[in-house]
Amino acid sequence: MAWVADRLWPLPIPDEDSARIVLAQDGTPLWRFPDDKGVWRHAVRPDEVSPLYLEALFAYEDRWFHSHPGVNPLALVRAAWLNLRAGRIVSGGSTLSMQVARLLDPHPRTLSGKLRQLARTLQLEWHLSKDEILTLYLNRAPFGGTLEGVAAASWTLLGKSPDALTPAEAALLVVLPQAPSRLRPDRYPQRATAARDKVLMRMRDGERWSQQVVDEALEETIMLAPPDPPGLAPLFARRVVGEGGGARLLTTVDARLQRRIEALVESWRGRLPPRTSAAIVVVEHQSMAVRAYLGSADFGDNQRFGHVDMVRALRSPGSTLKPFLTGLALDAGLVHSESLLQDVPRVHADYRPGNFASGFSGPVSVAEALARSLNLPAVQLIEAYGARRFHAELVQAGVPMALPAHAAPNLAVILGGVGTRLEDLLAGYGAFAREGRVARLRWFEDDPWLSVA
Repeated sequence: MAWVADRLWPLPIPDEDSARIVLAQDGTPLWRFPDDKGVWRHAVRPDEVSPLYLEALFAYEDRWFHSHPGVNPLALVRAAWLNLRAGRIVSGGSTLSMQVARLLDPHPRTLSGKLRQLARTLQLEWHLSKDEILTLYLNRAPFGGTLEGVAAASWTLLGKSPDALTPAEAALLVVLPQAPSRLRPDRYPQRATAARDKVLMRMRDGERWSQQVVDEALEETIMLAPPDPPGLAPLFARRVVGEGGGARLLTTVDARLQRRIEALVESWRGRLPPRTSAAIVVVEHQSMAVRAYLGSADFGDNQRFGHVDMVRALRSPGSTLKPFLTGLALDAGLVHSESLLQDVPRVHADYRPGNFASGFSGPVSVAEALARSLNLPAVQLIEAYGARRFHAELVQAGVPMALPAHAAPNLAVILGGVGTRLEDLLAGYGAFAREGRVARLRWFEDDPWLSVA
């Protein structure tokens, strides 16, 4: 009979969570994407939550969680007696498993609703382990508004990771799901403090925490973090969400460095010409891990097309291809560092290249020409090396370059007469520090390094 009922009314286990969050290397939220109902979650496992929180949760909500079959008959009888004696509901008697069942399958607070909850609870215990049930609670417990789960509440309300909670903070987060609207600490700090203290006293009376720990926690004022939703690396976050799976995307980005880069560009943005953007990517060359990623000068500035990711946009590389040409020419034995090139006016059919700065230097060494980024010696070198050969070798090595339709590589390639992407240039430049090996950029912590060439 139970098997038939289980098949007719399957357990409504949530599908893969559509609420997603992009995290920095240390777990700091960079950007969040709510689900289709606007709810934000930050998925965590039990081992990623402070032991203080788990101790308080079990002691206050369900001390027999790991031993009962989902329903605690003694707790239900005790709650019924207390409610009958008080003439009102003063105790629920629900286990954590029962609370998860209600979260997954909401029901009215009637007798039939309670029976349905009990059936769902037994079904939950049949299909899932205690650890899986606890994980569901940690990620689905309501904390008011669009917040669900202890991690989302910890970051939003307290501005910290759920594995770094103090005893007072742990007690607060344990009690808030009981009445998230009535106990909101930003609106009703006195109610929230009284509810928190009730948990702390329970921990003391049950000899879970020492008198000293509880006394110190009772003196702690609830300090809420200022409203500051995750807002770092928006274009990077949009990109990795499109490439990675799962509700939580752990990236290689250094949150502190990302903040510094964004502040730097913000202070410099006013000096950019109108309708101009910028992009910065910081890469650790040994692992090719991206440590900071700024895709535009200002994500919210439509005048600068802030929604366009300049890291992936095709742009002229300017003079950034000159080191590649010099290195290939050296490898081919065409020149050495002190070979002389001519920094003099040159005319190639209709092509008349010039230097960025006016004037010419005459004979210059290969090393000096590269150090000064002189255009005319670079044109002389690519003429000798071969524009088609240079283009083909870079593309084959993993540095794509786009040409106009039906166009062939010519001398202008070395001065930016081609389209390429910043991320491809970075992959190529990494080869200078990695013994000639080009590799793609890496932005997921669990993504193994993959050599391209």
